[in-house]
Amino acid sequence: MKITNTRIPLIILGLAVFCGVVLAIHTGQARIGATATFPSKAQGGASSSQWHWQNPLPQGNNLRGASFVDANTGTVVGEYGTIVRTTDGGNSWTIQASGTTETLWAVSFTDANHGTAVGEGGVIVGTTNGGADWVPQTSGTTLQFRGVSFIDANNGTAVGEGGTILRTTDGGSSWLPQSSGTENTLFGVSFTDANTGSAVGGTFGESTILRTTDGGSSWVTQPSPGTGFLFDVSFTDANNGTAVGDGGTILRTTDGGNNWSPQISGTTKTLHGVSFTDTNNGTICGFEFGGTGIILRTTDGGNNWVEQTNYSLPQGANAFYAVSFTDANTGTIVGDAGILLQTTDAGAQWNSQPTVTFNFLYGVSFTDANTGTAVGYENPDGMILRTTNGGNTWVRQSSGIGDPFAGLNFFGVHFVNSNVGTIVGQEGIILRTTDGGSNWDQQTTDTTDWLYAVHFSDENHGAAVGFLEGKILTTTDGGENWVTHTSQATGLLGVYFTDANIGTAVGNDGVILRTTDGGQNWATQSSGTINQLRAVWFADANTGTVVGDQGTILRTTDGGQTWISQISGVSQILLGVSFADASNGTTVGQLGIAVSTTDGGETWTRQESGTNQDLYNVSFTETNSGTAVGGFGAILRTTAQGPTPTPTPTVTPTATPTPSGTPTGTPTVTPTPRATPRPRPTPHPRPTPPQ
Repeated sequence: MKITNTRIPLIILGLAVFCGVVLAIHTGQARIGATATFPSKAQGGASSSQWHWQNPLPQGNNLRGASFVDANTGTVVGEYGTIVRTTDGGNSWTIQASGTTETLWAVSFTDANHGTAVGEGGVIVGTTNGGADWVPQTSGTTLQFRGVSFIDANNGTAVGEGGTILRTTDGGSSWLPQSSGTENTLFGVSFTDANTGSAVGGTFGESTILRTTDGGSSWVTQPSPGTGFLFDVSFTDANNGTAVGDGGTILRTTDGGNNWSPQISGTTKTLHGVSFTDTNNGTICGFEFGGTGIILRTTDGGNNWVEQTNYSLPQGANAFYAVSFTDANTGTIVGDAGILLQTTDAGAQWNSQPTVTFNFLYGVSFTDANTGTAVGYENPDGMILRTTNGGNTWVRQSSGIGDPFAGLNFFGVHFVNSNVGTIVGQEGIILRTTDGGSNWDQQTTDTTDWLYAVHFSDENHGAAVGFLEGKILTTTDGGENWVTHTSQATGLLGVYFTDANIGTAVGNDGVILRTTDGGQNWATQSSGTINQLRAVWFADANTGTVVGDQGTILRTTDGGQTWISQISGVSQILLGVSFADASNGTTVGQLGIAVSTTDGGETWTRQESGTNQDLYNVSFTETNSGTAVGGFGAILRTTAQGPTPTPTPTVTPTATPTPSGTPTGTPTVTPTPRATPRPRPTPHPRPTPPQ
């Protein structure tokens, strides 16, 4: 079977996820969750982490809120408790420890030192020293907060799920609930002085706008011409304000909300963030499901809105969530996968952080601490990234082939030394290099099975396995000739050879296959599980580890005659595993999970990866030197030396973004229905590991 449109499965499944998201919110149950080079980045994370970001930069967690107090000083927040800070206008960023891994949806600073961030689970954290320390505050609720507005260091209001409104007059030392008069979720709030503020939200078919002139002692519902969710609101004084929301909705008031008038946005995309610096100058950002982001600008109070397209972003993430301007010219937009766009000329040009890709990376292979290759999706020619300095810089390589209709997925990669390596991917694709990837040659196979993993024991002897049909391909001449074998498995996801003859393959329904004759014959071994097994690694012919669904880890010391289940301590899908030796290993997987062992798996310890992006593969060459890759271009590195210095972002050239193809995973991908607290679809459906 030849699949010609690899976009269809993910789009269909993404729509199904969106329906689940909307239903969860409606019922109140939502709980969230060209060659290029770029420098590495220090990782601070939501909590202490030995993993640091190499791509995207300065980090790759989804960003949801932004607050700048002047052209130089600003803070952005997002998923996994992410807080990132700049004091030089975005030339460099510092990741701060928030003390939580909950998603932070909004942040408000009143000066360089005093700020508050709010998010899921009723989380509120505050700082009085510019984020050097973030202190948890007691909200008295587990409902999610989606908006926050402080007018000075003491007076602030947070809004959220179920019409929740909390008020503080002592800088967050105490928060008191206020009566909103609605059960609709409130997504945005804007105060212009200690007494005067507006909050917006909604439900299906109904926009909600609330107003107070007494500091929230009473909130009054204002009539709204909107018919959907309103996500954000920005007032510049007591009278002039703008609210934005679903379907390109823009509402404007010049009389404190007594009357709201719709404005022509020129789009049906979801408008998610708005920032005005005065009555006339404002910017809106948003996104479209399965499409690109949008930036709108007005200089006449919204009588005319003009789309801005002078920005350039790599493929894979184009959803913009929040915007913050400090004057008519200087602003920042944030979004999925750590997107940071900045302008100093009112959006005539938007510059982005140094990032080589936002597309999914599925495979990684290092031959020593410095030399490695990562592969994944790109339109049209697939993604191949190469480093020779431990990931301080990654260089894009050309595959030499392409599919301009849907792009290409490369799923597996293995190098036997710094020069000789093989990549496998969709529809039987196999690529080979003998010069470290300067040149890649496509090899011939007689299968269109999607090849998920490849492993060589030396330059000549190797095997690749397929998922759709459970095919096993073997070669004894470096891929000049590949022989296809039909296996007993319905689908295979991992393979590992310790020498030319002895190898193990794993896959669907807990299957483990073993060969001792170079792949001519495969015998089924008893795994003791029906969970899908995703990856396999062997130290020698006898000692190996397999990982898979529901946190499954299996270990053998007798060549697979017996497989012993080990306690991983996690329930997520484990997708990749790599050992530096028989004792020291790490497995990674769904939602950024990372678990390590130093005793051959007798005990496994959870690590803080610093992200909730899915991690698809990992490669260790030394005990303390490893690299993991995953969703939205995530590349994470751990070394004994710790994080590398903070980079200076590069200015991107003026360009109009071209909508890219939806990154494709596999035809059996099932996206995780991680309901977001805001009723919107994921612009590019995030696949969970292939089924």
